[in-house]
Amino acid sequence: MSLSRSDTILKYIVEYFIKHAEPVGSKTLIEEYHLNYSSATVRNEMFALEKMGYIEKPHQSAGRVPSSKGYKYYCEYLRDKGVDEEIKNSIQLILNKKSQSVEETIKASCEILSHMTSLVSVFLGPDGKEERLANVQLIQVSEKTLTAIFVTDSGYVENKTFIVSESIKPNDLVECVKILNDRLVGTPITELVEKMEALKPILNDYIINNDALYQAIIQTFLRFASDRLSLYGRDELFNQPEFKNDVEKLQNVLKLLTDPKAIKGIGGGDEIGDVEISIGDIENNPDVSVMTAKVKIGDADNGSTIALIGPRRMDYDKAMSALEYLAKMLEQYFQGEGEDE
Repeated sequence: MSLSRSDTILKYIVEYFIKHAEPVGSKTLIEEYHLNYSSATVRNEMFALEKMGYIEKPHQSAGRVPSSKGYKYYCEYLRDKGVDEEIKNSIQLILNKKSQSVEETIKASCEILSHMTSLVSVFLGPDGKEERLANVQLIQVSEKTLTAIFVTDSGYVENKTFIVSESIKPNDLVECVKILNDRLVGTPITELVEKMEALKPILNDYIINNDALYQAIIQTFLRFASDRLSLYGRDELFNQPEFKNDVEKLQNVLKLLTDPKAIKGIGGGDEIGDVEISIGDIENNPDVSVMTAKVKIGDADNGSTIALIGPRRMDYDKAMSALEYLAKMLEQYFQGEGEDE
């Protein structure tokens, strides 16, 4: 793409700071990127960019760094938008494993995304308000342990393993599963706990004196209705210079990572794969950026989100391209379309 002189200089300021985490001056820019401009010309352009709010001067430094406004302009107009081939190949290797569960595919994809971008990746499952229970299974693992598995109509799965009394008979478990499926399948997730309370007298006929089983099911249903948040690559934060030498900044960003509402509030575009970004706009985290993309895991899923979280100095071009690519590939994978390239 053909850029104006001002845009070229801003692009290189952003990319230099992303790479080196150090303010940059006119002489360094010319040497690093072999610019055919004089130092005076570059200084004048930098002065104009600073005046417009695209770059700023840190304390006690002769160089300049991008501002939030500068990063946003870079993301919209200046980045190269190419997907790293190593990222594409790594994602395709994961998606070629057709025998994986939904959870295994999401986990492996987010781990690759985090590793390749050196950022924290987050998966936020669909909003439980939009889902209904699709299936219940109780599997006796041993004489004393039992695993309960619950699936929603969006393909979301929860399971819980717990210790039960040896007095529970296999036939009683079969009957419990039948009751749960007959009475609860099709129920909105947010109504499951209330319905379970109504079923307690009936279930007691089969699992009497086994309140642990009943409570385990209740707790699983409560988790269904809450925000589903999974974090990958949190240790990447400790390698970022912005955080490893500043305990307060690190604590603030770690707190953000456990707040699904704050992350979900960033949004995600209307279309699958659209990426939305918040750059230094999050309360108590002016040095943090969050980018999100909507992903569609199943036909009933309209609320899953993958997010990348890291320093305001993150590599936006690489991260945005990778996130866009992963979101679109996951949709094709779960819709059974395969890659169209």
